[in-house]
Amino acid sequence: MDFKGKAKVFVRTHSFPASILPYSNADWEKLSIFLNFLIPKLPAPKEEDLSRGILETIDMDSYRAEVQAAVNISLTDEDAELGPVTTSAEGKKAEPELDHLSNIIKTFNDLFGNITWKDRDKISKVIAEQIPEKVAPYSAYQNAMKHSYKQNARIEHDKALGSVMVELLADHTELFKQFSDNPSFKK
Repeated sequence: MDFKGKAKVFVRTHSFPASILPYSNADWEKLSIFLNFLIPKLPAPKEEDLSRGILETIDMDSYRAEVQAAVNISLTDEDAELGPVTTSAEGKKAEPELDHLSNIIKTFNDLFGNITWKDRDKISKVIAEQIPEKVAPYSAYQNAMKHSYKQNARIEHDKALGSVMVELLADHTELFKQFSDNPSFKK
């Protein structure tokens, strides 16, 4: 572990000067290339994976970051110095920040799920059943799903969803309002 830590420090420290200066020491360059290939093959300490399985069960593509505040950052107009890059070989992982799943779900629902609908059951059925049934047959969307990249399929899906939502405007104005006014709900 000590060697692996020191090898990582060398590669990290060497990469910056090597990117801006001409090659002056061929041995260091050779060592850096060798260590880049060697480091992934060295054993890593066994650690308990607290997030095992979570990333596979959540479709993170269907969520996005939402701007909650904008802040201007001003720096003082004075001379300053940056400290040197650390070359110590202590490569410990930080302690994970743990929170109860119930708190995580509550926070998520506070941000995305607490919309008061007049007829919650009817809207739930429209969102869960009718909209997917109407979006699925769009040929451009089907073609993109079968023959293109995921991002192209997402674009065609969003176009089809927009068309379906316009069709639903007359019957479900409350749903259309949320769709058009609330970017988090739309996503």
